[in-house]
Amino acid sequence: MREDDHSIISFESPSGLQDTNAGEKKDAPDLDHPIDQQRFHIRMANSTGRREAASLLIKKMYGWRGYAIDPSVAHTLNRITLFAETGGATVGTMTLCLDADQDGLPADENFQAKLDELREQGRRLCEPSRLAIDKGVSKRVFAALIHISYIYAYNIHDYSDYVIEVNPRHVMFYKRMLGFRDFGGERHCTRVGAPAVLLRLELDYMRKQIRKFGGLMEQHGNERSFYPYFFPTWDEPGITDRLVLGKG
Repeated sequence: MREDDHSIISFESPSGLQDTNAGEKKDAPDLDHPIDQQRFHIRMANSTGRREAASLLIKKMYGWRGYAIDPSVAHTLNRITLFAETGGATVGTMTLCLDADQDGLPADENFQAKLDELREQGRRLCEPSRLAIDKGVSKRVFAALIHISYIYAYNIHDYSDYVIEVNPRHVMFYKRMLGFRDFGGERHCTRVGAPAVLLRLELDYMRKQIRKFGGLMEQHGNERSFYPYFFPTWDEPGITDRLVLGKG
């Protein structure tokens, strides 16, 4: 069986699409992956070994910034962890948390009153968290992880909004590249020991941007967001099927 058969989706990306970590230092040690034309595989961290590989990348990327590392997140009914792999190396990961009565979201620890405002309006919330992309890795990896999390949340489970806690220096990155908006002031994030700002993104807005720009790649004209590096909409049914079947 080919390696691709175990992936949610696989794709090739050239070296010219780098630097997804806006605002980060460029001299972090031991984070470089020389990229030429590489094949990336997006998978679910649905085994102990895969979760450990994702956690190691989190520790590496968060550790050199001086952030505390919150405990490893398991693959459960209301959380899914994705990771990107190339050449046997884990180069990207994120966890998507779905709002649940018994658990809530990680952001509730610092912003519960703000999240409750949306819940009272009938909004269904989910939170991308533990996002880490290794230095020098194509922006297509970031776009792929976000797009697949959107498919899981919006297409499969009918969630309506992303909420995300980000360091203040990354706020403009998420606004410019994905369309997030301010939703909470700056507070101290107790999980990572650093300041955090709460942002919100309506997933219907993301759907419209994917339909408009997804798959354009370098033929995006003047569009400066990450949406041209999302998959084209015709790839979504296959990705959805593999997520529903729990493959990857």
